Amino acid sequence: MGKKVTIIGAGSVGSTIAYTMAVNGIATEIVMIDINEAKAMGEALDIRQGVPFCPPVSIYAGGYQDAQDSDIVILTSGIARKPGQTRLELAQVNVDITKSIIPQIVKHAPNAVYIIVANPVDILTYVFTKVSGLPEKQVIGSGTILDTARLRARIAEYYNINQQNVHAYVFGEHGDTSFVPWSMATVSNIAIDKYSQSLTNTDFVEPKLVHSEVETYIRKSGGKIIERKGATFYAVAVSVCHICKCVFSGADTAMTVSSMMHGEYGIDDVCLSTLSLVGPDGLASKVIAPLTEEETALLHKSADSLKAVIAGIKL
Repeated sequence: MGKKVTIIGAGSVGSTIAYTMAVNGIATEIVMIDINEAKAMGEALDIRQGVPFCPPVSIYAGGYQDAQDSDIVILTSGIARKPGQTRLELAQVNVDITKSIIPQIVKHAPNAVYIIVANPVDILTYVFTKVSGLPEKQVIGSGTILDTARLRARIAEYYNINQQNVHAYVFGEHGDTSFVPWSMATVSNIAIDKYSQSLTNTDFVEPKLVHSEVETYIRKSGGKIIERKGATFYAVAVSVCHICKCVFSGADTAMTVSSMMHGEYGIDDVCLSTLSLVGPDGLASKVIAPLTEEETALLHKSADSLKAVIAGIKL
């Protein structure tokens, strides 16, 4: 059974996703499409020449017609965020780019699961859902899956523990109004604020975990990396490849991806991240995790912020 993935956009994010996918044997066929055909060809060739040391994969540059029979289409194309620029300031330019791509790609890959990665991801997921005419379960935004990875990495640093023992999530917008529902955060199934008290050896639990500091770290990480190296692409590529692995696996996996809301938590007609099940058919279900009143209010604040942007763009 082939696993065909088309990546639209061969910039830093698109090409790093393709590379990560090839090295990890996630796909058997990867098509790279970019308005700059030479760049797409160069990236595909560079990766292809390393494939003798990787699981077998066919990787090449092509046009939209080459996306036919894709299982997954990943949308990374758009103008990148510049230092000091917010994701939302990118909105209209990238909305227009996305709208120009939709009819061309959907025509050739109507049954694919679409993963929207370009920023502002929640706005572009909303636009894609509204304009493409595809069933909503086929359209997933990478949302706060990267923020959630950053959160788990940070908590693991605090407690000096394997990241896979940390279960905590970031909800809301992939951006400034994101938040952590701390009421459901655990380390090894122990509520996060009680974890340090549960240890018999407390030598390595320093300093105390301060919620607000961790949240600031997550929100500012992307901007700090852009300031220092010009772009972020490794962690987002790994995160997107994780979504792809879950689509290709037989079992649904819970993760924070962006998708259209239909009254969950009292929120409607906007895309943002809450806990969802992702599997072979795309979005299998939302998981209505119990939030405190304060956390529900933060989710509404995030939704309102995104709705204000949607109101200001030409669809």
